[in-house]
Amino acid sequence: MRATLMYSAGDVRVETVPDSRIKHPTDALVRITASCVCGSDLHPYHSMTTADGPARMGHEFIGVVEEVGPAVSTLKRGDLVVSPFAISDNACEFCRENLQTSCSHPEANFWDGIEDEGAQAEAIRVPLADGTLVKLPVAADSALIPSLLTLSDVLGTGYHAAVKGGVNARTTVTVIGDGAVGLMAVLSAKRLGAEQIILMGRHQARTDLGREFGATDVVAERGEEGVAKVRELTGGLGTHVVLEAVGHMPAYRQAYGVIRAGGTISRVGVPQYEDAPIGFGSLFGRNITLTGGPAPTRAYIDELMPDILNGIIEPGKVFDATVNLDGAPGGYQAMDNRENLKVLLAP
Repeated sequence: MRATLMYSAGDVRVETVPDSRIKHPTDALVRITASCVCGSDLHPYHSMTTADGPARMGHEFIGVVEEVGPAVSTLKRGDLVVSPFAISDNACEFCRENLQTSCSHPEANFWDGIEDEGAQAEAIRVPLADGTLVKLPVAADSALIPSLLTLSDVLGTGYHAAVKGGVNARTTVTVIGDGAVGLMAVLSAKRLGAEQIILMGRHQARTDLGREFGATDVVAERGEEGVAKVRELTGGLGTHVVLEAVGHMPAYRQAYGVIRAGGTISRVGVPQYEDAPIGFGSLFGRNITLTGGPAPTRAYIDELMPDILNGIIEPGKVFDATVNLDGAPGGYQAMDNRENLKVLLAP
């Protein structure tokens, strides 16, 4: 079978690898029909050393079940399924608390922690298949596939940011970052009732989509200038909630610059730094809450899917390019060059 491997920073290749196969009774083998390149994939694309490669890539996919292990009870051959980016049994104490990214099962993991498996490929072995995979009530060629694929990561991650931030009809919101997750955070804040949503981003095609998703204001400025503009838009107070979808220190500093006293900063951008200021001059002195983390997207799929099926939301609009599997290396480069927002792979 064919799969995408990253050898080092900037070096992505599609190669023939051994076929994925069932290893454990709780596994399923899935033929992938749609996957994509994630913004978080660009972090190793910038920094991976040859010592860490080659690594199988991809953690978002939809596919058709080809085979199931003898202990799998809820899935059968031919089912179309979507997978969250974290593997879980969906049954342990943490999963029952909707924190599947902290599942206590020994086989629970993130996809990049599973050796010799990745979603940017023709097929994949799915551990803990009953808990991880969710059946989709559409055909593999449905026009809804791009939107349903966002349930795997970016929509659930943006929604997690908004939920953890406590967004509701009484909160004003700033979203930092106009990547796919930031735009999903805008859509999620709108879904939860926020009436003022300020999107901080500099790329007009993306911020235009952000306005379509519900942003009421766009601030292109960064740093102190950007902070001043947001405060101007909020009567000098800042917003009740900031959804930080970038993960770099300047974005974090921007977040505590625009947050209202007593507000909440919710981070879902994978942090590319070890320490974040939380002292008197940043968070403590103004009673600001810091929250966020890896999104348990499995917890949100059942809630969000009906809105996609009913046409209430169309998160698949974040995909602005579609290529076949062999086009994956070019997809990485196009996203890194900001030529594309998010690239869909159709093997």
